[in-house]
Amino acid sequence: MTRIRVLPNLDASAYRRSGLHSDGCDWVEKNCYVDIWIELVNALGCDPYAMLPFVVAVDFEGDQWTFFKPPHDELRALYGLDVQELNVWRPLLDHAVEHLAAGKLISTEADAFWLPDTQGTDYRSQHTKTTIVIEDIDPGTGTLGYFHNAGYYQLGGEDFASLFRIGASPSADFMPLFAEIVRTDRVTLLPPTELATRSLDFLRHHYRRRPSGNPVNRFSDRFRRDLPDLQCRGLAYYHAWAFATLRQLGAAFELAALHLQWLTRQNALNAKEAGDAFRLISTTTKTLLLKVARAVNSGKSFDPSPTFETLSGCWDYGMERLGRALQ
Repeated sequence: MTRIRVLPNLDASAYRRSGLHSDGCDWVEKNCYVDIWIELVNALGCDPYAMLPFVVAVDFEGDQWTFFKPPHDELRALYGLDVQELNVWRPLLDHAVEHLAAGKLISTEADAFWLPDTQGTDYRSQHTKTTIVIEDIDPGTGTLGYFHNAGYYQLGGEDFASLFRIGASPSADFMPLFAEIVRTDRVTLLPPTELATRSLDFLRHHYRRRPSGNPVNRFSDRFRRDLPDLQCRGLAYYHAWAFATLRQLGAAFELAALHLQWLTRQNALNAKEAGDAFRLISTTTKTLLLKVARAVNSGKSFDPSPTFETLSGCWDYGMERLGRALQ
């Protein structure tokens, strides 16, 4: 077999990631699903800032904050991308060869144990589910080009064979991972004014979907109950908890602030006060992340009241000011 590429101009060694993943961000990596869409849209030459309205509707779900994802219908309306579930009824490698040859990408769950871009965290260290987008594949040489987290990368050798279970013995216990087909044949570069107008309409929609009550207050109550358990279970458990809670809260509102700044640059909306409040949620949550880590590591008592008061006040104020701006 020969190499199959959907976006032939990509080069992992020279790839320029989106500003939404710049080193200056509070949260360079948000969550694995929204991150791949940021970079895929960026690589297609479209503007990923337009797809961010959905973050204003994140909620505290009880043991985690919303694992926020861009709605597929909005990706279609903004960029012409069509996303459909892939029925993985045969080996994923076979699907990848067929669909990439037809000009389609594949988004799939994967084991970060075999992803070299996670060096220092999961790579060859622990088995963790994540999501990648397959863009470039060469079964003959066993190499793969893929979007993951904040960039575009390549892998090969044992990593390739293990990701695709090449040579693995058939097992009745193995369940295929969830995957999607991404069609790019109708990608559309809308004029900036029209793109901003559509994005603003989606922002109004998601603002109406925001939680009916302040979700930070519910998170605060749950955190106070959970802190002794976090301290008992230690740092490994804390890191999993922090990703599900603090990372999602902070990253969502950093994206919300960046989205409002983008709308201002497009002369579509002036919501600076809301954006400033949402940015403060992001920075305050990052500070809280470090404080909780120290409390878990030391086992010492920790009063989170001032921090949660700031977060709660910013959520109330930001949502109120955004509502006024959207009128």
